[in-house]
Amino acid sequence: MAFDIEMIKKVYENMTSRVDAAREIVGRPLTLTEKILYSHLWDGKAKQAYGRGVDYVDFAPDRVACQDATAQMALLQFMHAGKKTVAVPTTVHCDHLILAKVGAEKDLAVAKKQSSEVFDFLSSVSDKYGIGFWKPGSGIIHQIVLENYAFPGGMMIGTDSHTVNAGGLGMLAIGVGGADAVDVMSGMGWELKFPKLIGVKLTGKLSGWTAPKDVILKVADILTVKGGTGAIVEYFGEGATNMSCTGKGTICNMGAEIGATTSTFGYDDSMRRYLSATGRQDVVDAADQVASYLTGDEEVYANPDKYFDQVIEINLSELEPHINGPFTPDRGTPVSEMKKEAKANGWPVKVEWGLIGSCTNSSYEDMARAVSIVNQAVEHGISPKAEFGINPGSEQIRYTIERDGMIAAFEKMGTKVFTNACGPCIGQWDRAGADKGEKNTIVHSFNRNFSKRADGNPNTHAFVTSPEMVAALAISGRLDFNPLTDTLLNDKGEEVMLSAPYGDELPKRGFDVDDNGFQAPAADGSGVKIAVSETSDRLQLLEPFDAWDGKNITGAKLLIKAFGKCTTDHISMAGPWLRFRGHLDNISNNMLIGAVNAFNQNTNSVKNQLTGTYDAVPAVARAYKAAGVPSVVVGDHNYGEGSSREHAAMEPRFLGVKAVLVKSFARIHETNLKKQGLLGLTFANEDDYDKIQEDDTINIINLVDFAPGKQLTVEFVHADGTKDLILANHTYNAGQIGWYVAGSALNLIAAEA
Repeated sequence: MAFDIEMIKKVYENMTSRVDAAREIVGRPLTLTEKILYSHLWDGKAKQAYGRGVDYVDFAPDRVACQDATAQMALLQFMHAGKKTVAVPTTVHCDHLILAKVGAEKDLAVAKKQSSEVFDFLSSVSDKYGIGFWKPGSGIIHQIVLENYAFPGGMMIGTDSHTVNAGGLGMLAIGVGGADAVDVMSGMGWELKFPKLIGVKLTGKLSGWTAPKDVILKVADILTVKGGTGAIVEYFGEGATNMSCTGKGTICNMGAEIGATTSTFGYDDSMRRYLSATGRQDVVDAADQVASYLTGDEEVYANPDKYFDQVIEINLSELEPHINGPFTPDRGTPVSEMKKEAKANGWPVKVEWGLIGSCTNSSYEDMARAVSIVNQAVEHGISPKAEFGINPGSEQIRYTIERDGMIAAFEKMGTKVFTNACGPCIGQWDRAGADKGEKNTIVHSFNRNFSKRADGNPNTHAFVTSPEMVAALAISGRLDFNPLTDTLLNDKGEEVMLSAPYGDELPKRGFDVDDNGFQAPAADGSGVKIAVSETSDRLQLLEPFDAWDGKNITGAKLLIKAFGKCTTDHISMAGPWLRFRGHLDNISNNMLIGAVNAFNQNTNSVKNQLTGTYDAVPAVARAYKAAGVPSVVVGDHNYGEGSSREHAAMEPRFLGVKAVLVKSFARIHETNLKKQGLLGLTFANEDDYDKIQEDDTINIINLVDFAPGKQLTVEFVHADGTKDLILANHTYNAGQIGWYVAGSALNLIAAEA
């Protein structure tokens, strides 16, 4: 269930031979990233990938992981691939469809009842195709992967952007859309543009209030949400080896917030300790035999500027706790500067909620360090000023921290213990009063804090920080509280200063669990029947998208010109919409409803050029589709930032959008558009964005000559009859153009089955 040691040994055997060959060919030392990439090349050859800046390369990942919200569409697509079973080890994890409201027991029972149709579908599909199934309540996908499946030197993909969490165990773990996962599950190579390499050298040692979370909060502040795009981040140095394995996971997890393809650390003693504690001593024994292959070469780390495209150095001994936000995870504020920043920006300083958990910070160590602050408050008679909630990362974590008295300690302070699931981190939070839209502040240890993400209220200022800082700020009730210098008043009116947090990285008595929630697939799934009701509003069998007709796109209407940040949350919201993730028609009713229209600065209000009236974006798109009129979406920088959800690409495709033209794309979203047979284009001249007008009719006049490296010419015909010709770039190679011609990548897979 947890791991296949023979498979891992084969990975290591393959790695030694290929890395040795690669080092000889390139004639220089190798980074860890290069070692893993080269050892997972699909054809095992060095000819393309051993240089930097090459085009797309095919890889052979070792496994696939899917969370329940994205697994629905991924598995609906896989059902059309014509395969009897998955080609690589695959798991499905039920963690997204559980609403946090009252507490774990009641919330889980409600979720099982409300989403039983989806859970039953995922369970039966898993049974049929040889997929491991983790039941609702078993835990958050990325924590379970770290506990059970991740291993140093491996490569995996997952249908969630935070799959990168497994880099904490020395993997290259990469978030993808469901169509990419279908490729790998079908036994095909997985395509990735060969990345640039960013090295982050960590010196010194974390101490006091500073936590691993502060490392990635600092990196995000340096690189911004798009600074890691097209790159893999490799952490090294004494600071890296001085850190816990789950702390490394936290850092890698939030690498998604800088747009990085993934992040990783070299194999070290912290990984040995974690693997052993989670019942994988066999992996340690195998990894130790090839330990030098599971980290970068010494020369690389001694002279990183020679081997990385960019190098960042952070002294952990000098690093200060950070609080990032609001509304974006890359706006960093050291805790000592928060008083000044909050006042200058008019941020509400009263903290209403403190939330700990999500896939980013829900380990045993996270809970232990947070509860050490809670215990101090209880012992000193300090009552918390904000509400407080936690989401344990897995049933194994929950069971163990309950055994060790942590849950009881949290509950003494009135903490709500929610289900082992994503909960508020992805908008699955029924927060009382959120519908009032009042301006307020919450602090959490999650990874993202986009507007409306946690509770649906656009005026909630969400700040990201470490679990221990969340605890301190929730207890104080103030965003500008600095636990390093400030005191709190207890119930006797005495001033009390909180001591620095402490927590064991691993439980002294070992991990324990009664039922971890895993369901092994049927030995023979050929007889398993998968039923999807035609009247279901949760699940809908897919119909293949139409193939390209071989003609230019003419007479298209501008659907929306999105202004500013347009993440996958803006394109296809989560929260209450998660219930429709398996029903393409219904989920399409949220398409781009969060995007800001550049012409009126409103959300979900665009002009229907057929009627001259304004309506919701999905309604206008459906009107164009019904009239046989194609449409085009225009966007700003880093379009599609955030989640890997391919619904943000499938919905426009389903509603008749033919092309998405933007200043720049986030990596996963651009790939998702390609996979679904859409044109993902970027302005050759970003200033051309300003030329596009609300009543434009759009023609792509040389699409018939679509070819790698050849710009497309887009004609914008304005309402007054004038025209602007705009050049658009694309990154499609010959194979990806084949997806477009076929109507989608899945259409090609099905045709070859």
